[in-house]
Amino acid sequence: MKPLSQFSRAEARAIRAVLTDIDDTVTTEGTLTASAYAALEQLHRAGLLVIPVTGRPAGWCDHIARMWPVDAVVGENGAFYFRYDRQQKKMHQHFWASREERIRNRARLDLIEKEVLGTVPGTALASDQDYRVADLAIDFCEDVPALPESEVDRIVAVFERAGAQAKVSSIHVNGWFGDYNKLSMAKTLLADVFGIDWETAKKSVVFAGDSPNDEPMFAAFPLSVGVANVHAFAHRLTNKPAYITDGHSGEGFAELARMVLDARE
Repeated sequence: MKPLSQFSRAEARAIRAVLTDIDDTVTTEGTLTASAYAALEQLHRAGLLVIPVTGRPAGWCDHIARMWPVDAVVGENGAFYFRYDRQQKKMHQHFWASREERIRNRARLDLIEKEVLGTVPGTALASDQDYRVADLAIDFCEDVPALPESEVDRIVAVFERAGAQAKVSSIHVNGWFGDYNKLSMAKTLLADVFGIDWETAKKSVVFAGDSPNDEPMFAAFPLSVGVANVHAFAHRLTNKPAYITDGHSGEGFAELARMVLDARE
């Protein structure tokens, strides 16, 4: 991981879209700071596409798409994207799986929930679970005392034994049934809504993240950036971000935004 100061000014000037994780990338210790929110707003006002790509639930993503200075949001680790048309006052929703598939998958996830909560002490459902449509989020440190890494691995193993995908974020283990992730839905959104094909995206899109569920994005985007706290998960990442900020969490995201905006002046 190279320091962000080595990011080419020419590459920064070519950036058309900023994709970013939310938890511990834009937020700091669970809080959306003024400086991080301002960075989102400044990027958006400068004419860049701003798209959160998060593990957070559909209920949150409806709010984010409507009220944040963003062009769209990918949620639940790629289960869907939401895009709010402010002129028409209409929310556009695109899901990877049909409603019928999501209902069937929920029944299978309910069985995993019972097994995890019954066999891994100290776990809890994520407090935002009621607002999810496609995945199961197990809290291992957001609203519960932090569990050791060995217990996080036990949670992942339960999902995988049942044939589900499982990704570790900075706060949750998210699991789902389906062949999608953050990257697959981000590529779908960029191509179908904004007309950015993959070859163009590799040169004009930057992604910021901090944890293992961002790894598909780190692996795919040549212009990928980890905020400094990604160091805590470096041992779990086969594919690390190309660059790393000096600042942690929201401060690191604001650092990235300044770099992009400065290159455009």
